[in-house]
This record gives sequence, structure tokens and C-alpha cells, in this order.
Amino acid sequence: MADLNVLNYVTTNRFYVEMGSQVTAAFSECSGLDVQIEKEVYQEGGVNQQQRIFLKHAKFGDITLKRGITDDPAFWEWIQQSLTAAELRRRNINILVFNQAGETMQVWQLLGAVPVGWKTPSLKADSNTVALEELVLSYEGLKVVHKGQSGGATGDQNRLGRGSQGYFAE
Repeated sequence: MADLNVLNYVTTNRFYVEMGSQVTAAFSECSGLDVQIEKEVYQEGGVNQQQRIFLKHAKFGDITLKRGITDDPAFWEWIQQSLTAAELRRRNINILVFNQAGETMQVWQLLGAVPVGWKTPSLKADSNTVALEELVLSYEGLKVVHKGQSGGATGDQNRLGRGSQGYFAE
């Protein structure tokens, strides 16, 4: 008899990135998704076998997205908007991971993401590798939604934060 409580693992090659509420590009790589919580360790007098840990602020790592260069200027337009402080555009970004059956297993929701870097590849006359562009994003908050939780599907029901328009209105 099959065990119904078996975990459904995903592979790292099945993911999409949503900007707003639509999949905007297919990426070949997404790296840097991490959270570090600062802590302060306090040694209490007379208690030598134990320490107290006080949690402080969370620090979120920058995300690097890579894709083959296309004729879609979405990345550059977003960077260009961010170069002028008056037009800084923050967006909610969803990184969706799928299982082999094509079901959304987990969504990392980056709240208030803003581009902080964009890079094109080196151009070499003797190279035949695929030209990859990189977009580096910083973000203000993170929420993780697993399969079966509310908001685990794509679209507006997935958007979080202040009101029905998401964390930042787009």
C-alpha cells in the first residue's frame, strides 16, 4: 500500500518568475535567495551551561536572475526607471517552483523588489556560448507559500501585503 504522507520533492530546473501577476520571462538561473537573522548572544551571570539569544533584524540577500538575451527590453526599462529616483518602481516578484507533474509546489514572494544591478555578457568574436543577461534584485520582505496554503497559485490571489493591490500598487 502506498504511503500517502510521502513528501513531494521538486527539482531545481522547474521554476518561473512572475513580475506583477504574469510570467514575464523564462530564466535559466535564480540564485541568492536567503535570509539571515541578526542575533545578540547574552551570557547570564551564574548560568554557565546556557546562553540567551535575542533576535534582531532580518537581512535578505540579493537575488540574481539570469536568462538568455532576448528582444524583450523589460529588464532594461525597469533599470532605467530606477535610475531616476522620482520613478523608482518597486514590484512584488514571485518565484514559483514546480514538481514534475507541473503543479506549483512552492512560491517565494519577494515584497517591494527593486533592481540594483543589470549586466550583459562579454562579447567575444571567437565564442559560441549563449549570451546571458543578469538582473540583480533587492527586496524588502519575503513570504513563502507552500502547496495547499492559501495564495499558493499564481495570479492576484497570490499577492500579499497592504490591501488587494499587493504591497505596492503597480
